[in-house]
Amino acid sequence: MTQVRNKQVVLRDYVTGFPKESDMNIVEGTIILKVPEGSNDVLLKNLYLSCDPYMRLLMAKDRSFGDGSFTLASPLKGYGVSQVLESGRPDYKKGDLVWGITKWEEYSLVPSSLIHFKIEHTDVPLSYYTGILGMPGMTAYAGFFEVGSPKKGDTVFVSAASGAVGQLVGQFAKLTGCYVVGSAGSKEKVDLLKNKLGFDEAFNYKEEPDLNAALKRYFPEGIDIYFENVGGKTLDAVLPNMKFHGHIPVCGMISQYNLTQFDGVTNLANLIFKRVKMEGFIATDFYHLYPKFLEFVLPHIREGKVVYVEDIAEGLENGPAALVGLYTGRNVGKQVVVVTHE
Repeated sequence: MTQVRNKQVVLRDYVTGFPKESDMNIVEGTIILKVPEGSNDVLLKNLYLSCDPYMRLLMAKDRSFGDGSFTLASPLKGYGVSQVLESGRPDYKKGDLVWGITKWEEYSLVPSSLIHFKIEHTDVPLSYYTGILGMPGMTAYAGFFEVGSPKKGDTVFVSAASGAVGQLVGQFAKLTGCYVVGSAGSKEKVDLLKNKLGFDEAFNYKEEPDLNAALKRYFPEGIDIYFENVGGKTLDAVLPNMKFHGHIPVCGMISQYNLTQFDGVTNLANLIFKRVKMEGFIATDFYHLYPKFLEFVLPHIREGKVVYVEDIAEGLENGPAALVGLYTGRNVGKQVVVVTHE
């Protein structure tokens, strides 16, 4: 049995307000590269780790998120791409590439139930399975098509539009024949939306003193689908600008995750008057559609009709900075941490 060193990112302090790099520690543990006899666990070598906004909720002392919440002095957990070193379950063999929930460390022993899918298509970058071909891709696909119920000609507004999910929603909307506007937090991101990701229009919300007026400018006839990633003031400005029988798939509310007191939303009565359907969803509810999603998206990736922007941080030691950067908008595109390229 081989025992090796195992670099880890562990939670040092529970987080209140905005997370800091100092809330996490880089430590060196050890691990025996062997699955215990009779166990269903899988031994993984982690390759790529995903930085996702929801992880902030798991860093709080509040345990309302159940078993998923992080434990002090233990590695963070999240989505990742890994290689199987040994498996107690026959579905997985040594050398298999998989994506699912793993730990923020070089090697992990995880229950086989945390592996979501075996990776069959390796002609695209493996890191894509933390993003466009992983949970964020499924989030965009299910949220837009299953919850948003789009039709050709619909007007679509996407907040946090250059992020891991938003950049895909906009492109899926264009493929459907919709008019799409995105909001983001810098000129660089706005340029990316318009020039690389194919949005019809985009604006920097930080430069708009009156969001309601901005939305009226871009959507004089109103919004059919608002893909909600941010919450707060943006949601409040969108509600009066929705069309009758519009849809609001609620994917995330990143503007609220670091607040001790959430922003109030004052315009909810528009849901009644305009018969708007606002629905929260989680990607895992739709994982049964994953094969259908791959059939849809892989040809578009290979033909260059759908592009994906990644922000890559090299090395576990740069993981805390990469994760914290999500909440100040430092990342451009999907934030990935490379553990090792091999």
